[in-house]
This record gives sequence, structure tokens and C-alpha cells, in this order.
Amino acid sequence: MYLLIEQLLNGLQLGVTLFLMSAGLTLVFGIMRVINLAHGSFYMIGAYVAATVVRYTGSFLLGLLAALPAAALIGMLVELLVLRRLYRRDHLDQVLATFGLILFFNELTRMIWGRQPLYMNVPDWLSGTIELIPGAPYPLYRLAVIGTGIGVGLFLYLLFARTRLGMQIRAGASNREMVAALGVNIRVLYTLVFGLGTLLAGLAGVMAGPILAVEAGMGEGIMILTFVVIVIGGIGSLRGALAAALLVGMVDTLGRVYLPVLLRLFLPVATADGVGTSVASMSVYLLMAVVLVWRPRGLFPS
Repeated sequence: MYLLIEQLLNGLQLGVTLFLMSAGLTLVFGIMRVINLAHGSFYMIGAYVAATVVRYTGSFLLGLLAALPAAALIGMLVELLVLRRLYRRDHLDQVLATFGLILFFNELTRMIWGRQPLYMNVPDWLSGTIELIPGAPYPLYRLAVIGTGIGVGLFLYLLFARTRLGMQIRAGASNREMVAALGVNIRVLYTLVFGLGTLLAGLAGVMAGPILAVEAGMGEGIMILTFVVIVIGGIGSLRGALAAALLVGMVDTLGRVYLPVLLRLFLPVATADGVGTSVASMSVYLLMAVVLVWRPRGLFPS
């Protein structure tokens, strides 16, 4: 029972991290119609900036406060210099350009920080455990990550449903020409949206820093799962991104833990472990295939 609860929480934590990534990418694609393969680079930038600040100051909060504006400002600079020229171009041009950005940022981080990974410790005030049920302690930091994701989801809901800026963003996604004709500076609006998306990616990187090694190319792995989340949830849908992120997090985590155990009931241990590990690594893609057969536009299409 304890193992099941622990893995459910681990799946929830992974899902929240995927939501932070997919929310930013969903905003960019759903509103700006730009395929940004380099979104994971801002996840990496957030982690690197936070790890560097924490190393020199010892303060996780200062690292967080430095990483978020850094990811947002670099993202807005990329939008101004590169993506603004791609809005009316074919998606293939956008894919090639943003893939080039991945290579650029990976090499830039190696030039600045070197090839050795950086490590960021969990802050002392989040390093303990908490017993959600008697005899089942769970790391407080992972609960903080889950709480952060819930808070971000609530913030995005209020931003888009209750503010004038959110209304303008939603209108710009539906008919950018009409919004521009009504006096809204659509270029500034797009820059702010892209900055918000990269800020969320940077936040995900900061949250993952104490759990994973901070190294060049760390964004590529999570970007694959992020695209799976967006396809399952529905392109351009924040509600779909949240639902799909939690679903993918649970399927991936529980599959890696329990599939080999279940297969041991029918197969020799060595075979069950090998097959179970392979099937578990494919589970999210199988889930995506099933969802697309059932709902070709995703669970909650925009």
C-alpha cells in the first residue's frame, strides 16, 4: 500500500513537471502557431542559472528568482531576433530554425559551464519528509513541486479567464488581424506570451534541478514527453495539457514500477524484467496511439 501511494505521488510530481513544460509550449503553439522545438532549452537555462546562483549564494530562493526572469528575457530575445521572422513561414522552416536553436544553446552552455554536470541540493527547509499516512514518509520537496504546479495551473486559469490581458491573448489566438485592427499591439502581445512560456519552462527546470543532474541537453528528453502530452491533451488547450500531463505522468511512473512485477506472474524473472522495462518505456506512446484513434484531435481540443 505504501509503495502504491509513493508511486502515485511520484507520478503526480512528474505530471506536474510535464504540465509546466507543456503549458508554455501550448501557449506558444496555440496562440502564435509556432512549433518551438527549442522549448526544452529554456528548461535547461532555468536549471543552469538556478544551480549557479545557488552555488555562489547558498539560497534556493535567490536561484529561483534569478532563473525565472533569465529564462523569460532570453525567450523574449529569441522571439524578437528569430521567431518573429517565422510566423508566416511554413512549419518545416520553424522546425529547422528551432532545432538549430537547440544546438546553439547546448553548445553555449558547454562553453559557459563546461561539460561536467552541475548538482543542486534540495534546500534545507524542504529537505525533510512528511507522513501523509502513518508509516509512509514522503519527501517534502516533491510535495512542494506538486504544490507549485497546482499554483501555476490556478494562476493560468485566472490569467486567461479573469483578466483583460488574458482576453486579448485568447482573442489574438482566434483572429490576430481583428485584434490588431482594434488597436492591440499584436507583436508585443506575442513577445509577452513567448516570455511567459519560457518562464514556465525555466520554472520546470529549477524544480527539476535538485532531482536530476543539470547538464547540457537535459531538455531534449523531457521535450519528447512534452510533445506527447500536447498531442494527447489537444494542441492549444491548457485544460488538455493539464489532464494529459497528469495521465502521462501516472502511466509512465506506474508502468515502470508495476509492469515487470505483473509479468513475473507469467514469465521467468529475467524475461519479465526485460519485457516489462521495454513495454513500460513505450507505454506513453501506446497511450497516445489509443487516444488518437479514439479522439484524433486529443482529449480537449482547443
